[in-house]
Amino acid sequence: MSQSSSMERLLLLVEDDEAFARVLKRSFERRGYAVLHAGNLDDMNGVLLTHTPTHAVVDLKLSGNTSGLDCVKALHAHNPDMLIVVLTGFASINTAVEAIKLGACQYLAKPSNTDDIEAAFGHIAGSEPVELSNRPTSIKNLEWERIHEVLVETDFNISETARRLGMHRRTLARKLEKRRVK
Repeated sequence: MSQSSSMERLLLLVEDDEAFARVLKRSFERRGYAVLHAGNLDDMNGVLLTHTPTHAVVDLKLSGNTSGLDCVKALHAHNPDMLIVVLTGFASINTAVEAIKLGACQYLAKPSNTDDIEAAFGHIAGSEPVELSNRPTSIKNLEWERIHEVLVETDFNISETARRLGMHRRTLARKLEKRRVK
């Protein structure tokens, strides 16, 4: 791929896991993307001072209890045409809906690879038929949704989440370890 066409696809990777960021960066570069990396919201804002990415991959939970949703909002404000994919190890309907409302084109649970992410860049909301299930949501899934909703409200503070849910902190930690997707 020529240098000019790789510059047409400038990807900003907002990920605080350095090892995962390196792997994704190399993989996207092999596919012809120019890739910039930011480990947090401040770094991302610094990159946006001199660059206008066409694509972005944003981790939902960044170090320091920073929400990737703040990054999505800033990225979309910087360039409304940017294709933004949110990755998370804590998938929930609430954060997925919020990410899409803020400007993400897709929301993926980890583990996701470069193929998944690149396919998500091509996703256009409302363009694909979605099969509706007749199966009701299980109590366990409803519990997980509520836990994640409170986690987001408390900026992923485990102790405060446990307090608000009326459960012991260790019980909540065990539930999170069982359901965590990494």
